[in-house]
Amino acid sequence: MKKFALLFLCFASVSAQNTQFSLDSLWKNAYAPKRLESIHSMNNGKQYTVLEKDFKTRSSKIVLHDFLKPENEEVIVATDNKQQIPFFESYAFSKNEEKILLATEVDPIYRRSEESIYWVFDRTTGKATQLFDQKIQEPLLSPDATQVAFVYRRNLFLKDLNTGNLSQLTEDGDFQTLNGITDWVYEEEFGFVRAFDWSPDSKQIVYMRFDESEVPIFSMDIFGKELYPYPYMFRYPKAGEPNSKVELWLYDLPSKGKKRLDFGAETPYYIPRIKFAGGAHSLIIQTLNRHQNNLKVWRWNTASNALNVMFEENDAAYVSIHDDMNFLDDGTFLWTSERDGYNHIYHYDGQGKLLSQVTQGPWEVTALHTYNPKTKEIFYQSVEGSSTDRGLYAIQLNGKGKRTLHPTRGFNGATFSKGGMYYIHSYSDETTPPKYSLYLSKNNKRVRALLNNDALIEKTDSFGFSNKEFSTLEVNGEQLNMWMIKPTDFDPAKKYPLLMFQYSGPGSQQVANRWGSGQDWWHKSIADRGYIIACVDGRGTGLKGAAFKKVTYLNLVKYEAQDQIEAAKKLGALSYVDESRIGIWGWSFGGHMASHCLLTGNDVFSMAIAVAPVTNWRFYDTIYTERFMRTPQENPDGYDLNSPINYADQLKGKFLIIHGSGDDNVHVQNTLRMVEALIQADKQFEWMIYPDKNHGIYGGNTRNHLYSKMTNFIFENL
Repeated sequence: MKKFALLFLCFASVSAQNTQFSLDSLWKNAYAPKRLESIHSMNNGKQYTVLEKDFKTRSSKIVLHDFLKPENEEVIVATDNKQQIPFFESYAFSKNEEKILLATEVDPIYRRSEESIYWVFDRTTGKATQLFDQKIQEPLLSPDATQVAFVYRRNLFLKDLNTGNLSQLTEDGDFQTLNGITDWVYEEEFGFVRAFDWSPDSKQIVYMRFDESEVPIFSMDIFGKELYPYPYMFRYPKAGEPNSKVELWLYDLPSKGKKRLDFGAETPYYIPRIKFAGGAHSLIIQTLNRHQNNLKVWRWNTASNALNVMFEENDAAYVSIHDDMNFLDDGTFLWTSERDGYNHIYHYDGQGKLLSQVTQGPWEVTALHTYNPKTKEIFYQSVEGSSTDRGLYAIQLNGKGKRTLHPTRGFNGATFSKGGMYYIHSYSDETTPPKYSLYLSKNNKRVRALLNNDALIEKTDSFGFSNKEFSTLEVNGEQLNMWMIKPTDFDPAKKYPLLMFQYSGPGSQQVANRWGSGQDWWHKSIADRGYIIACVDGRGTGLKGAAFKKVTYLNLVKYEAQDQIEAAKKLGALSYVDESRIGIWGWSFGGHMASHCLLTGNDVFSMAIAVAPVTNWRFYDTIYTERFMRTPQENPDGYDLNSPINYADQLKGKFLIIHGSGDDNVHVQNTLRMVEALIQADKQFEWMIYPDKNHGIYGGNTRNHLYSKMTNFIFENL
């Protein structure tokens, strides 16, 4: 313990000299950049709105700006005690922009779901009225702004804003049936909660109905502050277990009748997307088989009841789900696909016949922004030239006349006006916090600056920390992207301990030339105390083509761990790295990786920290795990050979495991089973449970405590 005390005092002493930086301030967002929040381009193509919030004063407002006339600024609605408009955290316009939904008193449920008290602001009268007297989920204004559909207690409701009449459209919502919202696994893995949509004429609502009756129940104790804890139970399908049965229903408002969509001889296993698009009665439906390697895109004419498959996507491994289906005014549409080995833009006619591949090359399109019908240009973001950066480009619909709006250096993003005449450009890199400027898209002329973070640059420069150095490392026949942070007073004649950070999940990226998160500042503060921090994106990560990403199929973590172990060996051979003091850490998938690397690479790594780790893929959910591994029944070796829980007896180094007991995503079961395996293998280790905290492990002083604990563990053991 003498070593720990000495190191801790050293850390405190250096921290005292640098009064500008502290972990406590870090997790209180003292170093967070300002951003333009919730940008909404108005239908007229000439104006946009942003949301401005002040959590200290509990006030918020929606501000309307003119693209070309900055002096024309208008507050549409703001927190107002006289009008009884409370602090609101988000907003949503009706399609005709006559009314706005304001979310107040927001209570998170899972990663994306929440319950809130909603208000409806009428722009014509300037008045706001409370939508419902209870907290509800996912309200959506009808296109004509006369009605709102929403979910309350797993049933779909409808409120007429002219009469105030309330109708309940479904009656069977309960612990095993959901109407209009997704179940846990759809929300987490397909990334959406609202599972209904309005027809363009505001006369029909199509909604999804989830039957969870066969999905096993997971229970976790909530300890709270009362005398007795209580069990929190929800349906969670682990790999190989039954999923919800999903149906599509149509509610017709004029007739007040309902009908279920019949897919005929086919029963879709997953329905990851539904959306009215491409016509007055055209509902676009995406369906996916359980192996997730066959995607079908259907069109349902809700007036004639005609249903047909427009086209299919097939892959030997899996097909990725996205929202890149943009219909153009002529009825054709744009779509992105990895079918040629890289994610690119394709142009289809209205019936689903492929017309052309618009972009092509050994690089990936990362965002499909918009289409300008006047210039016939598609605006998109890509990694052309550098997979660690993002550039902005324009290209003709016929694939010709490509223009570079912003080259692939740093991270370039954009929010385009309706019609694509203007765009708000966002930019950041390792040394530049986010800044925003307005551009004309036709000639790419910069009109004016909108927001910068110059004050933040001045503050963070005062820390004196080293910046990330970007490079590549040849590992197992691949050039892997890497960043490294060296001590401020780096001396190449000395040897330093090395701490590796990674996530490594399929399609992910940690080595990116963009402004960092709070975690990056923590890394830099550790490096400033005499450590080298490195991050390597190995095989299985994204933005380098489908083959690079999908090589890990059926063997999740096998090749990823091999790459981290080999990278550690190569870095350990550098003259300034102490190969006997190499650690690794990560969160979630990265926690799984840190555990697996410490155990299977026990001659390389001397220390690991695993936060909220999966320790056995059999414990994780169906959609995510089976996408990459198929089921445990089909691929038992893939599951068992790549789960660190089965290598507990190989522990040699120092090991810290951290988990939140209220983690609904990666259950604390993972850590408890790992702990039991280590105990039975007679291995010593450390572990920390944060009571009732979810997968993010935050709230109050929690983040500060967590990172302080990891800091001390690093100083003591590496």
